[in-house]
Amino acid sequence: MAKTYEGGVPLVEVIRSGFVEGMHRGSVVVLDTAGTVLAAAGDVDSPIFPRSSSKPMQAVGMLRAGLPLTEPADLAMVAASHAGEEFHLARVAGLLADGGFDEAALHCPPELPVGEQARAAVLRAGGGPTRIQMNCSGKHAGMLLTCRAAGWSVDGYWRPEHPLQQRLRDTIEEFTGESAAAVGVDGCGAPVLAVSLTGLAGAYRRLVAADTGSVPGAVADAMRAYPEIVGGTEADDTRLMRGVPGLLAKVGAEGVIAAALPGVGAVALKIDDGAARARMPVLVSALRRLAVDAPVLTEFAEIPLFGGALPVGTLRSLW
Repeated sequence: MAKTYEGGVPLVEVIRSGFVEGMHRGSVVVLDTAGTVLAAAGDVDSPIFPRSSSKPMQAVGMLRAGLPLTEPADLAMVAASHAGEEFHLARVAGLLADGGFDEAALHCPPELPVGEQARAAVLRAGGGPTRIQMNCSGKHAGMLLTCRAAGWSVDGYWRPEHPLQQRLRDTIEEFTGESAAAVGVDGCGAPVLAVSLTGLAGAYRRLVAADTGSVPGAVADAMRAYPEIVGGTEADDTRLMRGVPGLLAKVGAEGVIAAALPGVGAVALKIDDGAARARMPVLVSALRRLAVDAPVLTEFAEIPLFGGALPVGTLRSLW
């Protein structure tokens, strides 16, 4: 049985009208360029599901298995948790068409876009959930293309025992330096592997340290070159990569985010209750421990709370 995540410590306080309304607990780790832990809080050694923060490693595994993509924007799409904006959907559709697939080949479930503006536009137009709008459709398109290139059946390409998923597991274990403690089913239906926050931060450190001409370097470079594809026009990881040159960042569901800057270090964190709103103040605190600063970090250091459509409080890091 896998070691159980013990939970974190108070990391973020919620202040409304000058009153401490609540707090979010979690765990966070900061590594230097050698992989040494510089700072940590909570349980950073027990396994957690990184969720979509695993996507850069999965993209590396797909390329190594034969994924026939060379356009950086396409690689960014395979590693994306997209907002469902029109340019996202067009690129996923193009990937599927290039491989001779249609949307029905995707195993990810039909959903509305996760981006608020994109979702509102679909509803205004009378649309509904579709597979291509699901935020992991780029990853699934990449999986289909990889299977075709490698000569593997696409039947059950999402199952843990499929050759594709075995390759992706090998890649994640290589980059995190850990054996997967558990295998779960992610929100998109593909496998998700449990590793520690320390392992996750170490994987991002390795990604940004990779040579530009290498497969890991190609994925990291593509994500940083096309941050809007990775998330969306207003996504947190997109804004981070736009605002901090060289930073690689990727969010995951249930309050996870990982980030790394070449020659500086890496960070990974999880908010225990899964609240996305609490991630960014802690990430800012962690990056500042690595002497990283930029105007976008000031924007994310405190998250405003509203009452009657007016700002009446804030979320801020306790760490």
